[in-house]
Amino acid sequence: MTSSNRRERELARAKYERQQARRSERENKARSRQRIVAIVVIAALVVAGGGWAIFSLIDRGDSTDTTAAADLDQAVAELAEEFQAGEPLVDICAEPIATRADDLSYDTAPDPAGASAETLTLATNCGDIVIDLLPSEAPATVASFDFLVNEGFFDATACHRLTTSGIFVLQCGDPAGNGTGGPGYSIPDENLPAEGEANYPAGTVAMANAGPGTGGSQFFLVYEDTTLPSGYTIFGQITEGLDVIQAVAEAGVADGGADGLPAQPIVIESATVGAAQ
Repeated sequence: MTSSNRRERELARAKYERQQARRSERENKARSRQRIVAIVVIAALVVAGGGWAIFSLIDRGDSTDTTAAADLDQAVAELAEEFQAGEPLVDICAEPIATRADDLSYDTAPDPAGASAETLTLATNCGDIVIDLLPSEAPATVASFDFLVNEGFFDATACHRLTTSGIFVLQCGDPAGNGTGGPGYSIPDENLPAEGEANYPAGTVAMANAGPGTGGSQFFLVYEDTTLPSGYTIFGQITEGLDVIQAVAEAGVADGGADGLPAQPIVIESATVGAAQ
């Protein structure tokens, strides 16, 4: 065998070994994510006393199991770190920025009379999502978003929940990143749709809650026609970026199920409000 052929064989073998090493690393990360997601689900069920409502927030103050709450926080933190280290699964997505650790909190909701914002833009690592707001139909909600956006409340926060079966939504707005966070105040329900088929059509932006009158900062983006009980305030309509959410949804849920952390991390890098164009 000539030295040239030998060198080619050595280079080919080295390339093959690198490929195998990268493949093994990706598989190990995937298994690690699945284990952590399982921990999150189990801990959350314990903290919530047996299960979550469709879009309810978990009130840690109602739980007497502080160990389970601590396990949940730790599992979510590890999972977020694992996700941020991974390569994007969706071509349009960049590596997400680190989410912030602080949780801003306020004593009272802003005055609904101050609902002047008409557009909301979420700049994410997967692209911009532009929303036309409904200040006339949902003044308390729009005033709250106007206030929180200007406080930087949504900046560097992850969209923490994706649902891909029966209900087709991406849920965001929780600085805690685990479904427990909020602004410290609640806002009333507004602009509730009628009961019926597809009463939350694709492009709808609505508030998550833990029951009547408990809206805070968490909201959901509907990427495919969805039927829900008429209990979630509709306060906006997506005009640009629906394809961004649909691409994230196509990548699925992290644990392979139909409800949980999105496999493709999507982080709101910054949020801005403004007047209609």
